[in-house]
Amino acid sequence: MPTDQPQHIAPDALPEVITRYLGAHRVRDTATALGAFHPDATVTDDGKTHQGAPAIETWLTRSASEYTYTTELTEAWKTDPDHYVATHHLEGNFPGGVVDLQYRFTLSGGRIKTLVIEP
Repeated sequence: MPTDQPQHIAPDALPEVITRYLGAHRVRDTATALGAFHPDATVTDDGKTHQGAPAIETWLTRSASEYTYTTELTEAWKTDPDHYVATHHLEGNFPGGVVDLQYRFTLSGGRIKTLVIEP
């Protein structure tokens, strides 16, 4: 786990693999989004963990079709070269209609190894 204090960074200073995932996820491009992940990556979202490419692909497909929403990247943080947080503001037809979520990324070998999404 990272031990350094997080540094606030410009959202466009996030690593390319993170911006590629976020952009692909926003336009519901499952193949490109999935390609950003390490083959045995894990994603934790809404209290459920999805491990490995097949489970993450199912999660991406479900999340793209379950609700309609807009997302805006509002902040970014870097703890070390492998740990980043991207804060997103979402509005849509999901329960509550508005939420700010933190996407906590751990990178390994130039790909996303873990992603935890939580308020």
